[in-house]
Amino acid sequence: MSMAVSQTWYMTQRQLMVFVRQPAYAIITLVQPVIWLFLFGSLFRKVVELGGFGTTSYLDYLVPGVVVMSALSSNMWAAMTTLDEIQRGTLNRFLTTPVSRAALMNGNVVNNGLVTAFQSVVIVLLGLLGGADYPGGIAGIAVLVLASVLLGTVFGALSNALGMLVRERESIIGINTFLLLPLTFLSSAFMAPAQMPSWMRHVADFNPLNWAMVAGRSALSADPDWGVVLGRGGALLGLAVVAVWLSIRTFRSYQRSV
Repeated sequence: MSMAVSQTWYMTQRQLMVFVRQPAYAIITLVQPVIWLFLFGSLFRKVVELGGFGTTSYLDYLVPGVVVMSALSSNMWAAMTTLDEIQRGTLNRFLTTPVSRAALMNGNVVNNGLVTAFQSVVIVLLGLLGGADYPGGIAGIAVLVLASVLLGTVFGALSNALGMLVRERESIIGINTFLLLPLTFLSSAFMAPAQMPSWMRHVADFNPLNWAMVAGRSALSADPDWGVVLGRGGALLGLAVVAVWLSIRTFRSYQRSV
């Protein structure tokens, strides 16, 4: 187990070096969240007057949604890195070494998790500069970041599994494009559940994106419901474990096909 962990960290460092050597990439990935945060925050600032948001500031409500959405949109493309490794022949060369097969898949997931945590903290700080208030303090922010990382792990691992199965960029692009907006709008990202149609509220109850938002918003509130936080967080953790296991299984099927 210790060997698998150390090898996973080595594979993570490989990909982190790419992120560090391309700082422009970090800036570009934050452009869309900033647009969501301040454009939508300004456009819909009066929507809180409808009630049900739990705050008088729409920006307070929106920040957790943008953090979680950023985690989703970033990690859904994890398979592209895996496909690059396959097409360059790098992955097949690693198969000739004694490196753990789980490390080959999980290095990508851990790298994305660290990047997601960094992006989440930056978005929270940007929201603070824009006037957002976080009554839950540091503990609430930590829960929000952890929830975004767990959600990113779920979709990053599933993306890798999908990449192992289809092995085509076009399929990945099509599936991600199809899923991104429905997952976003069938959640409480922009609108309070009390203002959503009943059928959308019921769908949102089964949406992992919404689980992360509910956990983050509750933890950031002045009176957190830790039962809700632990319930949604536990569901995300369980789903993340299943997704990682599935990605490792699909990698083994790829290995047998080489």
